[in-house]
Amino acid sequence: MNKNLLLLALSQIFSFTAAPVTVFLSGIIGSQISPVKSLSTLPMSISVVGIAIGAIVATKVMSLVGRKYGFILASIGNALISILAAYSVLNQNFVLFCFANFFLGVGMAFTHQYRFAAAESVEKNMAPKAISIILFGGIISAFLGPSLANYAKDLLSEHLYVGSYLVLAALTFIPSILFLFYKNDTVVKKNIKYSGRSYLELISQPRFIQAITASAFGYAIMTFLMTATPISMHVMEKMSLSKTGIVIQFHVAAMFLPSLITGHLIKKIGHSNVIYAGLFLYGVTLFMSIFDQSFYNYMIALIFLGLGWNFLFIAGTSLLVLTYNENEKYKAQGLNDFIVYSVHALGSLSAGIFISLSSWKIMNLICIPFIILIILTSVRADIVDKKNPSVLRR
Repeated sequence: MNKNLLLLALSQIFSFTAAPVTVFLSGIIGSQISPVKSLSTLPMSISVVGIAIGAIVATKVMSLVGRKYGFILASIGNALISILAAYSVLNQNFVLFCFANFFLGVGMAFTHQYRFAAAESVEKNMAPKAISIILFGGIISAFLGPSLANYAKDLLSEHLYVGSYLVLAALTFIPSILFLFYKNDTVVKKNIKYSGRSYLELISQPRFIQAITASAFGYAIMTFLMTATPISMHVMEKMSLSKTGIVIQFHVAAMFLPSLITGHLIKKIGHSNVIYAGLFLYGVTLFMSIFDQSFYNYMIALIFLGLGWNFLFIAGTSLLVLTYNENEKYKAQGLNDFIVYSVHALGSLSAGIFISLSSWKIMNLICIPFIILIILTSVRADIVDKKNPSVLRR
């Protein structure tokens, strides 16, 4: 644990609160102020689109000004956009609320770069542990963000949830102060043209494809089911909002709690085995969801969904770090995050459509082909690596 890693971990706690608050509130607020009820999940989905587009923006900005100032600018931007979200709720302006959620997503793309900055702050063999430390901060965010947002929702008694976004503005501003003490090790270039191998050469590596596939489709499956959960539980099954909130909170906690051991597991049994373990956990989710739709089934299914996501995302991210050279990092990281969060966005955007046209059980069955895809790319990478161990640089 060095100074930069400590600052990144602390900043993650406050910056990442934007994610669980968006999951917790955007759909509820959307259902209240949207002119078309079927568009209630649009703010949540459009925030994921913002992450996908912001992935390219974030890597280019940081290649221009460095990690430190890139993170400070993003923190200030997130705070200002949170205030805009509060204003849009105050005025019941659905379009402006969607606009604010989009740019909260762009800001989250910068937060997602914390994991790469953490990997760069340690030796490569310690990258999985460094990434795990950063993601572990998310478990605090999972409870801190929604709890404070819920506590502050009546801050303006006549305007529900305006106070929630004012509190979010304060939380997301804190990292801009912390990063003043961050040592900017990034080599800042006057021109942001990426060097190194071409995109085609990077993608031609089986391990690179495995890393992106595990992260992208692992994320898509998780968000596809998570986004539909509040609608399935609260709207379709008529369960209380408090029960729905508990399931979401435990799900988000499960997403980050394994970070205490995931880095150790990767070092002990390897990236591929951790990916296979994550897919097994997803299998438990599908099994529980197909059987019944009681509160406890939702709870167990969503906990295993979070655990599986953690294994797939950390293994995929730390594996990616091993597939590129230093002069290729912004190119590789930008491509990875653009693909990961684009697929993530498709999963989120389609969730509302599928849950309204089909059922919770059908949605879980739809995930099976994507689990098979991750297995195939991982098996292929393992076979190629056995024949040519240099494919995965150690």
